Amino acid sequence: MLASGHAVSLEAQIDQWRTYLRRRQAIHSVDVSELEDHLREQVAVLIDAGLATDEAFLVAVKRMGDLDALSREFALEHADRLWKQFVVPSESGDSRARVRTDAIVAFCLAVAAAVAIKAPALFGMQLDQDAGFYARNLSLFVLPLLTGYFAWKRGLAPSTLRWLAVAFVAAGVFANVYPFAPEGSTEVLTALHLPIALWLAVGIAYAGGRWSQAGGRMDFIRFSGELFIYYVLIALGGGVLTGFMALTFQSIGIDIEPFFQSWLLPCGAAGAVVVASWLVEAKQSVIENMAPVLTRLFTPLFAAMLVTFLGAMLWTGRGVDIERDVLLAFDLLLVVVLGLLLYSVSARDPRSPPDAFDVMQVVLVVSALLANAVALWAIATRTAEFGFSPNRVAVLGVNVILLVNLAWSAVLYVRFLRGRGSFAVLERWQTNYLPVYAIWAAIVVIVFPPVFGYI
Repeated sequence: MLASGHAVSLEAQIDQWRTYLRRRQAIHSVDVSELEDHLREQVAVLIDAGLATDEAFLVAVKRMGDLDALSREFALEHADRLWKQFVVPSESGDSRARVRTDAIVAFCLAVAAAVAIKAPALFGMQLDQDAGFYARNLSLFVLPLLTGYFAWKRGLAPSTLRWLAVAFVAAGVFANVYPFAPEGSTEVLTALHLPIALWLAVGIAYAGGRWSQAGGRMDFIRFSGELFIYYVLIALGGGVLTGFMALTFQSIGIDIEPFFQSWLLPCGAAGAVVVASWLVEAKQSVIENMAPVLTRLFTPLFAAMLVTFLGAMLWTGRGVDIERDVLLAFDLLLVVVLGLLLYSVSARDPRSPPDAFDVMQVVLVVSALLANAVALWAIATRTAEFGFSPNRVAVLGVNVILLVNLAWSAVLYVRFLRGRGSFAVLERWQTNYLPVYAIWAAIVVIVFPPVFGYI
């Protein structure tokens, strides 16, 4: 048996190791409990051999050969010089081969996405002349390939693959069989909501067999935020590259704008989704340091902005402008706020006690909740005055869904701050609520066009 002092120290280290392990997708198919039992057995043997508890823990993790790559990441992110000396050896040949294979597969799928988005040109369809078709099908050019990438990495069961294939085929049918009016509202709503509905299929493939668990869905939330960051960085780099390219070719009298609009922009935007996803998988330890910092930076800024907005509204007695564009912009603001909440929840250790940032989170959630209620009232007023339309009903539905999400999040967060509930309950609520957005998006895609006459 271990001494009590050793047990406390060892439990703290194993708990940190276990938490880190569960957040990594590299071992999704391995039972974490079995790995922990193996680790404990190794530690007990080493302590009986005379090693100190810390040394036994370090050596035990090092001996778990199947997790060498994971242990290196854990060492680089969490440990001191002694830990790194124990755990950071040079990469094995198998590890380098896996990384190289992942890179090759991701690159091939990125090229396939770039080719897919230009494939309709073989049938006489042009991006500038058939914008409606491309807008409706944009997600179908990319997301099946991204889903295939994760299905390959996670080794999904054939039954899951069949259901995912059915989902994408059904999406393609509903996106193309309806007789949409040119540039009509239902066509625009389909183009906006289809990617949201299909993103759930990507999540199922990403989480693998862990989608039914809150931890698996939370990993997908983290991935989505990290993917957004990488994609924006790639887009910014692509913009700089394009600018230099234009200036360079302009110096010899060649205008590359047609090439940029017809080839570089659409192909690059499609392929970058797969490339960014591969980067998230390959460089998780880097981005996990970046994303929480960004969340902590923008949460107080958005909270201050919303509090100032609500204060100004009360001071001036003015209501929200009910113009459609203003309401849409307001909804986008609320979506960003919800994104900050989701990612701050995903990046937080649920066992940590409440701190000042949690208070700031409650301020953000409550402010967004009040702002959402104001926007919802404005939308209801506009609907009562002008009647129902596809856009107004879609915006109204999104606001109701956001209202429910934010309201219960506020209740759970306040309970956590008062010590009457755990943070894990809030985490489960957020992950369990994710399918609601996908279901609403599917309703907009499938039901709205025939109900509103395809206008």
